[in-house]
Amino acid sequence: MSEDDARRRDAEDPGYRDLFLVPPAQGGKYQESAYFAGNSLGLQPRAVRDNLLIDLDNWAALGVEGHHEGDRPWVSYPEQLIEPAARLVGALPEETVIMNTLTVNLHLLMVSFYRPRGERVRILVEESAFPSDSYAVRSQARFHGLDPDSEVIRTTDPLGYLAAEGDKVALVLLGGVNYLTGELLDIPEITRAAHAAGAIVGWDLAHAAGNIPLKLHEWGPDFAAWCSYKYINSGPGAIGAAFVHQRHLDDPSIQRFEGWWGTDPGTRFRMDPVSTPPANAGAWQISTPPIYAMSAIRTSLELFDKIGMPELRARSLRLTAYLESLLDGRTVITPTDPERRGCQLSLRVPDADGLSKRLSQGHGVIADSRNPDILRLAPTPLYSTYHDCWRAAEAIGQEI
Repeated sequence: MSEDDARRRDAEDPGYRDLFLVPPAQGGKYQESAYFAGNSLGLQPRAVRDNLLIDLDNWAALGVEGHHEGDRPWVSYPEQLIEPAARLVGALPEETVIMNTLTVNLHLLMVSFYRPRGERVRILVEESAFPSDSYAVRSQARFHGLDPDSEVIRTTDPLGYLAAEGDKVALVLLGGVNYLTGELLDIPEITRAAHAAGAIVGWDLAHAAGNIPLKLHEWGPDFAAWCSYKYINSGPGAIGAAFVHQRHLDDPSIQRFEGWWGTDPGTRFRMDPVSTPPANAGAWQISTPPIYAMSAIRTSLELFDKIGMPELRARSLRLTAYLESLLDGRTVITPTDPERRGCQLSLRVPDADGLSKRLSQGHGVIADSRNPDILRLAPTPLYSTYHDCWRAAEAIGQEI
């Protein structure tokens, strides 16, 4: 397909690139980068700077009184983000909390939901789990006095394993979209199978939130966690979020680590020595929320609310299919079925790190690599273009 064809498609299906700041190209003949690394770090929305300045100005004008005064009082800042965050993942507001970063949240949730007993001690993860998830579940097994080499099970077939060995599984913890291959797992079916086997089920949605439509309340996992620096475009190391299903919210038998932000907001400043957690996901909070980190999330969630995941998913399918057609003949390890993937395509290539550098420095195409031989390209529907896809395919063709 020609460059003119890509330009025509962009005129017909323009997306929302003008709402974002696109890095300048390091090489090649185009001014802006063709940015395909939103599965690692999303681009900055233009409105972030103004939103952050509002919060900085509140500090300057109000000092400590900013906790309770102004149009964005800091004590309720997380609550101001809950409804749009819940809409993004198909959850109820009371099931949703903005807090911490991803692996911290996974640990806090596993404290509550990984309760090995008798022979039911195993944790089921995917074969190519993100390393941080692997480290987290292995350390949780050790924390309970178990051998992680025996009790953390890596599999490419979670449904098959649950059917055969489900009575020994205490926790299923999988990535909704696999970070390496871009495969979208069948979240509702695996959740049903895990529950039928008597296991608790949680999801790492780092590569799913903001990428695919989610229905967490309806699908019914026990918990989930996600970051907001990838497809939710909230900045490097941005604060994450968590989901705890409604059925667990008023269960006094559930253990959790506690801190003062997890107590009832109505009594928090009485400084009682004993926590009184509310019957919502906010009970899993621990520390005072980082306001400036939340400012960028506010901006991005407003975009998702305005545009909507159905529209973004539809554009994602079009863009990803177009890029796939341009890569015809390349070894793509991501499923070809559009319903089994998000917006990422992973290619098997020689010298993935070297190729990634050459694409950036020579062509202004920013992708990322995973050693030794995987190049990841994420045509993100908010800001990627058909012309970006054409540039990437042309550059790859020239380099390998």
